[in-house]
Amino acid sequence: MNLSNNNSNMLTGGSGAPAGDVALGARTLVDILAETTLRFGDRIALDAEGRTLTYGELAQRVEDLAARLWATGIGAGDRVGVHISSGTADLYVGILGVLSSGAAYVPVDVDDPPARAEAIWAGADVCAIVGDGLRITQRHAPVGDSRPLRPDDDAWVIFTSGSTAVPKAVAVTHASAAAFVDAETQLWTVHETDRVLAGLSVGFDASCEEMWLAWRSGAALVPAPRSVVRSAADLGPWLASHHITVVSTVPTLASMWDDHVVDGVRLLILGGEALPTDLAWRLSERVEVWNTYGPTEATVVTTAARMSPGVPVLIGQPLEGWEVAVLDEHDQPVAAGEPGELMIAGVGLGRYLDPELDRQRYAPHRACGWERTYRTGDIVREWPDGYAFVGRRDDRGCPVRRRTS
Repeated sequence: MNLSNNNSNMLTGGSGAPAGDVALGARTLVDILAETTLRFGDRIALDAEGRTLTYGELAQRVEDLAARLWATGIGAGDRVGVHISSGTADLYVGILGVLSSGAAYVPVDVDDPPARAEAIWAGADVCAIVGDGLRITQRHAPVGDSRPLRPDDDAWVIFTSGSTAVPKAVAVTHASAAAFVDAETQLWTVHETDRVLAGLSVGFDASCEEMWLAWRSGAALVPAPRSVVRSAADLGPWLASHHITVVSTVPTLASMWDDHVVDGVRLLILGGEALPTDLAWRLSERVEVWNTYGPTEATVVTTAARMSPGVPVLIGQPLEGWEVAVLDEHDQPVAAGEPGELMIAGVGLGRYLDPELDRQRYAPHRACGWERTYRTGDIVREWPDGYAFVGRRDDRGCPVRRRTS
């Protein structure tokens, strides 16, 4: 499996020496997919609209698209938009093809208004867009390099409005993305026999979790039509008929389900919103449930906790490689149990494409020894078993707490 630039060395499970300050042993998403393909080449990687692709077949389609992108001059350092109909195999081939070309992908949901799509293309300065039918539309001349992909290259750029109405472009490197994918394997187990739902918009960073839950472990990714995901009445039968065993979604959708919806599901991951206690308790009586927390600016998930009936809902402890601190409004540590603002550092930090915004929101925190710190604006309390989400507040602050075993 050659998921690499045609002018570079083959990437098959390990990158070369990391560049800059990338941690030793860092790798790329392309490395992860290559490793999975070597192990599970004949297993189904994608089951979309009744069409299945094995990992070997998916790799070939991805390499074909990457070759077409290389032929236009696209390479490492470029950004390429992905604007392909949801639920299709081409959507995921498009994402992987862009990654394998060395460029970062910039996803826009096809249901988004054209004005938002255009704002994203312009804001990310994409040089081309991959659309339906894997058609490549060039916007301007690429500026990328034909060198081999490195862990410090960007994997994706996702726009998030956060607490404002102004979309903000967040870039995440392969090193951060791969660290996230690997860290989640320490929390729960996905088997090669699992079937993972893909039901979230690719413009939402949690879609990255869906994809790599499957592709890190040799499982099958099964995209669902958007209409089915939004319908509580239709989703249960669809999950059963497609033998879905792993689901990552938001609490709002899960709250619409009858209990029988999760009858065949063994692992349910919730995030993106505060998790109501009654929902956590009800679902965790029937299935393994995890509550996750994390801003797009820190690569999808920062903390996670397993839910149990009758146990208080927490957002848990940081993933391996992520660091958090809870500080008061004077940037001083708060006592355990006292509210403070959650700060994030570590391998998962992304960056804003806007340099001034990046300097403001990813400022150093000398007391914690962090050169880059993301100030979340989220207020939490620290308890012995993890952190509890309290709410939003501006400019609050709190002691370094690293993940404990």
